[in-house]
Amino acid sequence: MQKSSYAVEARLIGDDRIPLLHESVDDLRAAQVHWLVAREGDEILGAAAWSEAEIDRLVVAPHAHRRGIGRELVDAMLESIVAQRVHVATGRDNTPARRLYESFGFVHTEDRQVLPGLWLARYELVR
Repeated sequence: MQKSSYAVEARLIGDDRIPLLHESVDDLRAAQVHWLVAREGDEILGAAAWSEAEIDRLVVAPHAHRRGIGRELVDAMLESIVAQRVHVATGRDNTPARRLYESFGFVHTEDRQVLPGLWLARYELVR
């Protein structure tokens, strides 16, 4: 599900070099993050991961987009993160993700080129 979700972002930003798009199952297991999963019955519709003060990833199955799953996952993460400042990054040209984070009050802090031609938009939420 993570690969299909990041494939959508890759199409939005016009670049498939998103590191998480190419992550293996072993990489997922080794990630030092907390996980939250959204399910409908036995089907995983979305997942989110965070560390102490950073949203590490947010993925929603493409067929489940526009159902509020991403919003519910972000809301649950923000309830779990105790830091006063929360950080997140998304593809600079990923307008849906940027709108989602901005709707929670995240403020754009910078654009950062992580690979030649691959840009991230960084955000911060101060509570």
